[in-house]
Amino acid sequence: MNSGIELSGTLLGLQRATHHSLNALGESLGHLGLSAAEINTLANLADGRRRTVAELSAAVGSRSSTLTGILDRLEHRRLVRRQAHPTDRRSYLVVLTQTGAEVAATVDRAVADLERRLLAGLPATALAGFQSVLAALSGEGGR
Repeated sequence: MNSGIELSGTLLGLQRATHHSLNALGESLGHLGLSAAEINTLANLADGRRRTVAELSAAVGSRSSTLTGILDRLEHRRLVRRQAHPTDRRSYLVVLTQTGAEVAATVDRAVADLERRLLAGLPATALAGFQSVLAALSGEGGR
């Protein structure tokens, strides 16, 4: 239900906002030498929870095959490791290494700082509405 609100350009606006956010994160985290996809992956692992590749793929919003390449690069840099799943021999768990946890914490702080700066001053109702839009666009809107 859009209640007569013009929706044209919503996705393009979201794409612009995404690129703006990624550029800002790239500037603040450039010293780490990480791609945007690697930053996204580490941000999603920053809470320290182990995740299967499928769970992490859903969290970062990419295909498992794409995520495999990202994990290969992060593993090569010794930021993550894949370990056998204790109850499912067909899957692996992705775990941060000690260095990876430190880098992920840096990424997490940068993301939180950027979010605070960009969203400062917005009313709670606007933020709640924005969260609803994001949930709908990512397929989490309870359809």
